[in-house]
Amino acid sequence: MTDAIDTAEALPENPVPIAPETDLMSKFDGLIAERQALLDSGVTDPFAIVMEQVKSPTEAVIKGRDTILLGTYNYMGMTFDPDVIQAGKDALDQFGSGTNGSRMLNGTFRDHMEVEQALRDFYGTTGAIVFSTGYMANLGMISTLAGKGEYVVLDADSHASIYDGCKQGYAEIVRFRHNDIEDLDKRLGRLPKEPGKLVVLEGVYSMLGDVAPLKEMVAVAKKHNAMVLSDEAHSMGFYGPNGRGVYEAQGCEGDVDFIVGTFSKSVGTVGGFCVSNHPKFEAIRLACRPYIFTASLPPSVVATAAMSIRKLQHAHNKRAHLWENARQLHGGLTRLGFKLGTGHPDSAIVAVILDDQTQAVMMWQALLDSGVYVNMARPPATPAGTYLLRCSLCAEHTADQIATVLERFEAAGRAAHALS
Repeated sequence: MTDAIDTAEALPENPVPIAPETDLMSKFDGLIAERQALLDSGVTDPFAIVMEQVKSPTEAVIKGRDTILLGTYNYMGMTFDPDVIQAGKDALDQFGSGTNGSRMLNGTFRDHMEVEQALRDFYGTTGAIVFSTGYMANLGMISTLAGKGEYVVLDADSHASIYDGCKQGYAEIVRFRHNDIEDLDKRLGRLPKEPGKLVVLEGVYSMLGDVAPLKEMVAVAKKHNAMVLSDEAHSMGFYGPNGRGVYEAQGCEGDVDFIVGTFSKSVGTVGGFCVSNHPKFEAIRLACRPYIFTASLPPSVVATAAMSIRKLQHAHNKRAHLWENARQLHGGLTRLGFKLGTGHPDSAIVAVILDDQTQAVMMWQALLDSGVYVNMARPPATPAGTYLLRCSLCAEHTADQIATVLERFEAAGRAAHALS
């Protein structure tokens, strides 16, 4: 085999330009053309929004205009909490800006231990492991738990991080139809009994905001002797009596083996985690590549997360107000005649379903121009053929803000011919 030095020395001083058919970037030509056509039509790029200033959890300046934020995952509005901000400042003063290492080496500081203890207390579990992102938490847990000759069984509409966790590992992958209890039962029943099985579920699905029938699905998984991992990223903080998620609200805490979550939503910072009561859970730290080979979170980040989680334990009024906001927005959009992703306000996500990409872009632009920011979503992030505007509510939204949003949705919907 030729080594790198020999290869470098063999290259000509003026290399021949790469032929178009061998250019690794040529596969993106379709995406580039589609984006350029969008920009040429005069529309703002929906996937390149810049927050010029953020005034609060619900307000920002975008393109020089005061804008109501209805497209963030700041469900509990913790990003501007004074205690959370102060915790981060204190950690910066005491420990500096970074760790310069992985958790396995020099990257574990006092506040990494504190945030893991805060998670144990919040979830009532014996084990907690913090990852650098929520994506890395799913990537690490799924690829590490299920090995060669074992099975991962997942919902067809699972998040990209779950699918990527499957690709990272060596287990066999089995999909079942979205939220279909019978299909899950059927597919588990077809698998050999001896190998280990991991069923991966989500409490709230991020595109439509629909909720999984976890209680029934967990029961099916246990009938087939499978372990269960539930991703509660979009339900932590406000679902269930203690804000632990859908699995708590549906009463299946004792049967879910692993809970994955993120700090980038209700907690209001960045990071991911998994909690568990399994007696061997700590062994994950010794085998999980996305944990071992990733730089650990800066001390200021985990300090803010620890403070936020401690406060979320007692955020009962915030939880109640978030649900009031969800009912107000969902009910108002329904009365206006929009097609929504769910028949009821099932979560803090309210998805407005539109006919096609042209209509979705028109309405998204009209909302932005009127001072409302939402997320536009399209395949492959959404199910095939589905184009939507995804509204993500915050506990800090006021009733007046929601009323303003509804007025602007009505105007934008008529302009884009989304309302009759």
